[in-house]
Amino acid sequence: MSIFGNERRLFLEGEAETEKLGQELARLAAASDTGLTIFLDGDLGMGKTTLSRGVLRGLNHQGSVKSPTYTLVEPYEELEPPVYHFDLYRLGDPEELEYMGIRDYFDNRSIRLIEWPERGEGVLAEPDLEIHLEREKQGRSVVLRARSELGARILNDIELVGPDV
Repeated sequence: MSIFGNERRLFLEGEAETEKLGQELARLAAASDTGLTIFLDGDLGMGKTTLSRGVLRGLNHQGSVKSPTYTLVEPYEELEPPVYHFDLYRLGDPEELEYMGIRDYFDNRSIRLIEWPERGEGVLAEPDLEIHLEREKQGRSVVLRARSELGARILNDIELVGPDV
């Protein structure tokens, strides 16, 4: 396992490993008993929603998981801890987040998964983890960066799926 300060690089061969990473993040987030904010970064089709589906499946969500591109947020309040999946791709102005009551989603217990976080810059709080996904020839490279003490603990405790690079 290679950990470089507060950053970890992984290679995931496919969708199943991407979902498994999400399940591992769910396990660690639930065990931490505090809120967790994850920024998901990568081009269209890189696996942000697949990783989010893994988090939800890791918390025993049985239904479908779709990216909330048009609704901006998909709540999963029945889960423990609750999960809020945001997709800010179609956000016109970061101030729109204030109008939708973004701060109400940032309680001490919930997991916040935020796709396209750069579109909410200036309004969104700093994440605990940033995850960048990028296509490789035979899968995806993933860079996980801790941005808080909780994020650093999760990076140190993660037990994973694909080989570290």
